[in-house]
Amino acid sequence: MPYFQLARMERHHLNPHLSSGEGPVIEGQYMYFRINIKRAGTGSELHYHPNELMTFPIIGKINCVVGTDRRIVHPGTFVHIPPCARHSFRATEDGETQYLYIKDRTWTLIGSAADESLPDEAPSAVQVAKALKEGQWPGREKDPGKSGAIIDGLGRCFYPMIESLDAPASSGLHEQWVEGPHLAFGLVDAPPGHRHETAAAPHELFAYVISGELDADIAGERKVAQAGDLLHIPKGAAGRWTVGAAHARYAVVRSTPLLEEKIERDGAADNWRG
Repeated sequence: MPYFQLARMERHHLNPHLSSGEGPVIEGQYMYFRINIKRAGTGSELHYHPNELMTFPIIGKINCVVGTDRRIVHPGTFVHIPPCARHSFRATEDGETQYLYIKDRTWTLIGSAADESLPDEAPSAVQVAKALKEGQWPGREKDPGKSGAIIDGLGRCFYPMIESLDAPASSGLHEQWVEGPHLAFGLVDAPPGHRHETAAAPHELFAYVISGELDADIAGERKVAQAGDLLHIPKGAAGRWTVGAAHARYAVVRSTPLLEEKIERDGAADNWRG
């Protein structure tokens, strides 16, 4: 299925032992794509996970920690969480926050508290829910000395890309990219008529429409994608889109060769549902 309307999809609360976040989940070949939603004043404890995470706020403000760097993040600022980096995202008291949340599938969607060691195998959301139901609090023995969380030496993880998501359109095609070891994230401003086309996508790709319209055809299935729609082109699939009569702004994320090699060699983490 190449098209998704995330606002109409079922929400999942996957890390109740660590976070208030909930939202829909799309499971790709090499990555998970979701919108994470947190009510005002709620969020996550300091935690970490072995897979890379890329985030991009679209609604509200986030009190964000990556390593030792704490900032209030607004829509338009991309935040990169390298593998095992200690981090936390909390909605400010002003209101709800929603952000794009893309994580590679070398691990599941479940993290570990910053003062715990990682489990030997990646847990699933089903395992966590079962433990909670049985009165067992998921997690490891608290021992910061055994934690694998990385706190220092992470480099710059905050990337302001645009003042606001409704900022004036660029005069021409404008792309900004941040590429990590497993995932690459881009914010694209595209003029009317701009065309993206691939006969066989070299990497898995998701595109989230922020504004404007994309007249898309993916593997022979056509749709005019509008704000809030998500497009998915699997690796090797044919896909194209053409920007409509007005400027379009969209976020794109793709897999890297390193991630593809790892998944093809070792397999993807178990289905997030368990």
